[in-house]
Amino acid sequence: MGIKPKSPREALQPEPAPGPPARSRHVRNPIVILINLTITLAVFALVAIGAALYLGKQEFERPGPLDTEQTVVISSGTGLSGITDRLAAADVIGDSLLDEWVFNLGVRFFKNEAKLKAGEYAFQPGVSMEQVMKDLVEGNAVTHSVTIPEGWTTAQILQRVREHPVLTGEITEVPGEGALLPETYTFTRGATRQKVIDDMAAAQQKLLAEVWSRRVADLPVGTPEDLVILASIVEKETAKADERPRVAGVFVNRLNKNMRLQSDPTILYGLFGGEAWLQDRSGITQSQLREENAYNTYQIDGLPPGPIGNPGKAAMEAVANPSRTRDLFFVADGTGGHIFAETYEQHRQNVRKWRQIERERRADEQQQAN
Repeated sequence: MGIKPKSPREALQPEPAPGPPARSRHVRNPIVILINLTITLAVFALVAIGAALYLGKQEFERPGPLDTEQTVVISSGTGLSGITDRLAAADVIGDSLLDEWVFNLGVRFFKNEAKLKAGEYAFQPGVSMEQVMKDLVEGNAVTHSVTIPEGWTTAQILQRVREHPVLTGEITEVPGEGALLPETYTFTRGATRQKVIDDMAAAQQKLLAEVWSRRVADLPVGTPEDLVILASIVEKETAKADERPRVAGVFVNRLNKNMRLQSDPTILYGLFGGEAWLQDRSGITQSQLREENAYNTYQIDGLPPGPIGNPGKAAMEAVANPSRTRDLFFVADGTGGHIFAETYEQHRQNVRKWRQIERERRADEQQQAN
């Protein structure tokens, strides 16, 4: 077939551009359109979530609005929403709904909503939400304490524990005399009085077992309970730490020689029990000394039937490892300590000195009163 030749004019004209290709049937498919829309929305959502998480993390970690130290009490059984409300009310995490939302979401993000502990918490100025969460998870609550002096009777200890303003509940199980270890015990707000007493009893049992295992041979005490009895007497006889082993040595020597202990504090305990030292007493009278008394070691042989107080660690250690001495007597020296003697004659001289000191003190007191 022949080709029609173009004129020079027609040869100079450009060829027309091809038209657009026909649209694919797949692109016009509604399913494809839905998928494209879903992908687009998912991308935007991921971007939005990422931005929210980033901003939330910044808010969660940055210093908070608190400008002065604030104490917040979280009661036992309080859930995350209740905890959040209390923290917001105290302005620890801020008091806006956004602040509460960030804290709540942050705790849940770290899966700590069930790990927050009750207690009394002291938050420092500028504390971050992240640190608040860590304190609650780790239980870094404010601690309180109760100190029990060595030698106190169980009645004295119970009175102090009952009077403590932070402890809660009643003491339902009262331990026997000598069953508690005098020490300083720490606890958080909400702790019960019975729990503190139980801790004292457990600490005493543990320590007594350790001390008993380290005792020297041939002690005139046959059981750990006897050791506590003698240690309670040593505790009441001297408050000076360096004297306890020597006082224990005197009593051990007297027991080995079948001599009566003749300890004044045992008289008071036998007469008044654990209440003996809840009030000041001027001294022991001759009538009290002669009064029938199961604890009176001027009247009975050997140890009394039970402790006269709760001895501390030093007193129990002193009985388990007493001083190697031949002393059989001691009397106060007027300075808070004692003078020791091996013979009764030496002891009588020391007693005369002590009585002279007492007379001089009474004379000075009367002169000052006049």
